[in-house]
Amino acid sequence: MNNIEKNYEDFISTVSHELRTPLTSIRGFSQTMLTSWDKLDDESKKKFLKIIEEQSNRLIKLVENMLSVTKLNCTEKGLIYKETDIAPLINTVVSILKNQYKNHKFEIDINAKTPTILVDRDKFQQIMTNLIENAAKYSDENSTIKITSGYCDNCEFVSIKVSDRGIGIKEEDYEKIFTKFSRIDNPLTRKVQGSGLGLYITKNLIEKMGGTISVNSHNKETTFEVKLPAYNPENQARVKCRQ
Repeated sequence: MNNIEKNYEDFISTVSHELRTPLTSIRGFSQTMLTSWDKLDDESKKKFLKIIEEQSNRLIKLVENMLSVTKLNCTEKGLIYKETDIAPLINTVVSILKNQYKNHKFEIDINAKTPTILVDRDKFQQIMTNLIENAAKYSDENSTIKITSGYCDNCEFVSIKVSDRGIGIKEEDYEKIFTKFSRIDNPLTRKVQGSGLGLYITKNLIEKMGGTISVNSHNKETTFEVKLPAYNPENQARVKCRQ
């Protein structure tokens, strides 16, 4: 068996496992409600319906991630680069996630002198959604998620950092978390459902747009730093050469 066939089999095996868990939950609780509706009190019905809704959302997110992975190889040619101000898009992402993670605080500190960047806006929004949502999912309740931008004169790249306080990430896991289907094992991640695809997709999108991503974790504070090309004539020329 060659590497392509092995990777394909590993992919199918992992996908099957990830799909089975939410589907089993949806089927199980649906059957319980259908067969025991008259015996269940209203509180139990609401609880079961909530579980079905959560698992359905998990399934939708998983399928979306799977589709994103399959499209990664042909994404670069489909990118539409535009001059983009990061502040409005980050504010939009945070306003959406605030409703989902009501027990977290979100602090946005975008330096007023931060240059615009040259990216595909939809992909940039997807990147920030993945990073900020990850920060909320894997951090302590009632903690603060910080989103900041760095500024320097004549820089080719704009730095955006997303920080959270949780259980942290061991240095030996820094590379691992960006690989496909990878999830580090600790008490907090065991409580949070995920496919292990979000950071893999995020890293690939960033690199296709000429940027980089790194992580640093110290004293339970974890920071992901994204560097994306600043909008300038030199970067514009590079983009045109790639297209």
